[in-house]
Amino acid sequence: MRPLRALAIAAVGLLALTAASPPAPVAADLLLAETPAQTLDAYGLFLDAGARRPTAGVVPYDLNTPLFSDYAEKFRYVFVPTGKTVRYAAEGVLDFPVGATLIKTFAYPADFRRPNEKIRFVETRLLIRKTDGWVAQTYVWNAEQTKATLKRAGARMDVSFIDAHGEAQTVDYAVPNTNQCKECHSSDNRLAPIGPKARNLNREFDYKSGDYFGDNRDGEDKANQIVRWTRLGLLEGAPARAVIPATARWDDPKEPVEARARAYLDANCAHCHNPRGMASNSGLFLNLEEQRANHLGIGKNPVAAGRGAGGLAVSIRPGDPDASILAYRMASKEPGVMMPELGRSVIHREGVELVRAYIAGMKR
Repeated sequence: MRPLRALAIAAVGLLALTAASPPAPVAADLLLAETPAQTLDAYGLFLDAGARRPTAGVVPYDLNTPLFSDYAEKFRYVFVPTGKTVRYAAEGVLDFPVGATLIKTFAYPADFRRPNEKIRFVETRLLIRKTDGWVAQTYVWNAEQTKATLKRAGARMDVSFIDAHGEAQTVDYAVPNTNQCKECHSSDNRLAPIGPKARNLNREFDYKSGDYFGDNRDGEDKANQIVRWTRLGLLEGAPARAVIPATARWDDPKEPVEARARAYLDANCAHCHNPRGMASNSGLFLNLEEQRANHLGIGKNPVAAGRGAGGLAVSIRPGDPDASILAYRMASKEPGVMMPELGRSVIHREGVELVRAYIAGMKR
């Protein structure tokens, strides 16, 4: 487990222990209001102004393989209104009830070699399931880390840090506007979550690690997330854990390269490149459920050849990543060439290396 992830887990006990009266509940009615709150703290999702300690009923979670976002760490939580439950789905995202809210904070430590120190929150995104569908809201953190304010039009900012190799980095970080959220979070032309699928949640989560924010714990140590959500009454209809598939962890060297690369492409590309996504007309489908070689890009000619193809002929040429459009576009930062088009301003070196290894290992 990465140290920063352990820090995040330390901050997310489900029940805050207080000596006085119990904390106020989440403002569920405000989450469903037509007009969004101007500041994140108005919703009562967290006990503290800095959003480090969630309110009771706001549950932390993690994904086997998440979307890459310029090396940002992400702290995820889910809120489900009292008396409602999430319904299990064997494929695709779980079926969340009206009022359910997915919370994701993007953060950077000043130095990834000391990931528990000087952590800067950049933005917190909410996906709220309203009566007529999902709605996205983005809140940007101030320099003092005391307040996050609604930003409908998005924002750009420089984020500087020392990476895990000791090199100074500056990221041209882009907070998406409302329309950009729709470009990635789209299914059948409707806004939808990406990550919380049963196979991506089917993993152990450490609910009791460290004391960074004090003893804010609920008495449970490590538990499988599907099992625990069921036990908490958040999830209904899940079969026995043994029959639920699990997405590979892209950065786990113990897992096969193909499984890791397919998981990475599923997380980073398949929200558009699937039969129901924004890039469905490309015929390139990178979701894990896809098994047809041509739709996975193997020997596939691009629908529209242009500079994005880099003069290459096929999406994937088995055994030859240098001749594969997929690897070429992942290794670019040039607008109109780079893939994914949104959500990153730097090249994910480790991700590119993984996908290149995957292609190199294919039989010609």
